[in-house]
Formats: sequence, structure tokens, C-alpha cells
Amino acid sequence: MTQSTTARAWATGGLIFAATMLLTVGTWQVLVGIAALVEDEFFIVTPNYTYDIDTTAWGWTHLGVGVLLAVTGLFLLTGAAWARVAGIVLAALSAIANFLFLPYYPLWSLVIIALDVWVIWALATGWRQRDQQIGSGTADYRTAGSRPGGDERPGGEEWSPPARPGAAATRDPRAGPP
Repeated sequence: MTQSTTARAWATGGLIFAATMLLTVGTWQVLVGIAALVEDEFFIVTPNYTYDIDTTAWGWTHLGVGVLLAVTGLFLLTGAAWARVAGIVLAALSAIANFLFLPYYPLWSLVIIALDVWVIWALATGWRQRDQQIGSGTADYRTAGSRPGGDERPGGEEWSPPARPGAAATRDPRAGPP
């Protein structure tokens, strides 16, 4: 596997990971939001906390952020370009909200913050890889790395999808003479 093929595989894997984590974290945020709304006394805050906010407000905050995260994760799986930017912004907001939520549920908040940071990294590095592919003329981020072993055949010949049954195989015209 060449370096560019390996990088594409990592970028594609990172995007799938980020989408899956956005769905998972979004679902968890919705569940925490519901818990805070249904059972107001479930979360106990330490006294004299600077950001002392009512647990019902935290419930609505987590519920809203969770729904937005899950929806963005679904759109990221479909390849929507705007979902990358939205995913980075929402993961950052989720990390900030969970930082402020630390006294209410410390271990939970730390895990969510760590996952949010990982999602931001995966989306940011996947974006950089796609931009490098666009600059080199080999970009289609929705299919990059979709074929096992990458999109290049030995000898540098680019891979193209199989033709319909009975049709002659085609080559990418950018690949040059055979």
C-alpha cells in the first residue's frame, strides 16, 4: 500500500469513526437530558459551584445538543460536506457544555469530552486529507478508500468501478496511455 492509499484509508476510517461517535455521543446526551428532565434530583451539584445552573436547564441543554449531534452524525455518514464543519462546531460545544457539567457527573463528562476531542481530530484530519486529494486531482472523498487496498492498482494505474456485465472494462482517462 502506498503512503497516499494508507492516508486515504485512515481519513475514511476517521470520518466513519467520527460519524459513529457523533451518533453515539448524541444518543448518550439525549439520555442524560431525559434523566435530568424526568428526575430533577438525580444529579447533585457541589456547593458554591461557579456555574450553578438548574438541572432542568442542563436537561434541555443536553437534549438539544444530543439531537443535533446525532443528526449531524447521520448526515456525515451520507457524505454531506457541511456535516464536517457542523460536527466540529457541535463537538466543541458539547465539550464545553460537559466541562461546565463536570460537578454534576464528573466521570461521564470527562468521557464525553475525550470523545468530543477525538471526533474533532478525526473530522479535521479527514478534511485535510480530502483537500490534499483535491489538489492532486484524485479526490472523491465519498469513495476514497472504499475499495480494499485503496484506489490505485500496482504500477500507478487508477481503479475505476467495474463495468456492467458484458461490457469492456474501462480505464480512467487521466491515467494516461496504457
